[in-house]
Amino acid sequence: MKQHYDILLVGAGLFNAVLAYHFIKQGKSVFVIEKRKHIAGNCYDEPSYCGDTVHQYGAHIFHTSNKKVWDFVNKFTTFNNYINSPIANYNGEIYNLPFNMNTFSKMFNVSIPAEVKKIINKEIEKANIGEPKNLEEQAIKMVGTTIYEKLIKGYTEKQWGRKCTELPPEIIKRIPLRFTYDNNYFNDKYQGIPEEGYTEMIKKMFEGADIMVETDFLKDKEKWENMADKVYYSGCIDEYYDYRFGTLEYRGLRFESSIFTTPSKLQGVAVMNFTDTKHKYTRKIQHWYFNPDRLANFDHDKYLFRGTETLEYPVDWKPGDIPYYPVNNEKNNALYQKYKDIKNDKVEFVGRLGQYKYYDMDDTIEAALKLL
Repeated sequence: MKQHYDILLVGAGLFNAVLAYHFIKQGKSVFVIEKRKHIAGNCYDEPSYCGDTVHQYGAHIFHTSNKKVWDFVNKFTTFNNYINSPIANYNGEIYNLPFNMNTFSKMFNVSIPAEVKKIINKEIEKANIGEPKNLEEQAIKMVGTTIYEKLIKGYTEKQWGRKCTELPPEIIKRIPLRFTYDNNYFNDKYQGIPEEGYTEMIKKMFEGADIMVETDFLKDKEKWENMADKVYYSGCIDEYYDYRFGTLEYRGLRFESSIFTTPSKLQGVAVMNFTDTKHKYTRKIQHWYFNPDRLANFDHDKYLFRGTETLEYPVDWKPGDIPYYPVNNEKNNALYQKYKDIKNDKVEFVGRLGQYKYYDMDDTIEAALKLL
């Protein structure tokens, strides 16, 4: 560690990894402080003894239509051909996601788009909702009662920890309905998962930087800031300012991972969403399926099967917990603006927590590239 650096990056996640790569290319000295014991933030993955690469903080599937972003990540890794086609499980009834003709044909016992549209429009008309007052009314006005009851209500209430009638309509701004038999969850041109994992990809972006993990920047903020000319802070902006105006709200997640050794427990898909309220978790992830080549070539008769499974539980969040989803309602957005308006010439607040905005991975990279 040097006594002084051009750049200090607080947080070793994807946003700061992009910044690190470009600053190092410019010949600048870069120091990175990370509170957790590993780099890569919520993208962090690691191999298990089962042969899986386990996504430790939920399923991460890279997707983008931005050629510049796609070209950038391909400097550091090769992507496999994984296509995200999750399944919804409603009390044992299985439906394809996103909502498409495979979903509708099973749900309504019809086969062509015109029949689906007729059914949905009839349900919307029967509900007779004017200006939606809550999420439930907003969803029904867009997709009707059947889709809402089976595929939206339970999942959403678990995700946010409140009844849909208590949630603002803005949370569901749009619900994509696809009137084709296409189970590809994303419309983006490019999609896949790094063959060596996200951790290895991000590690390459940080090459040339000095990195210190398991270090809490905020416990000695003045010392660390004095070590650099410019600071990019990817932690919670309200925590940085010691919550002087109040605490921004997030939803949290809890993950339970286990090993299973019988092929009969395979669910047939990497990600299964549980849209009922009987199951307290929202998703079951089987990391086995993130590697299509391994899946295709595995000989169940010849080899002992082992796989890693993760259950994902939404939980209430409090300061000190890992924040996942910003609660971008009117109250929190106004509070964030107060923090953003504080003049701070030395520190740039970046990423999902610094900017209090949910980013997909491609959005993160695009925002970082625009900042440079």
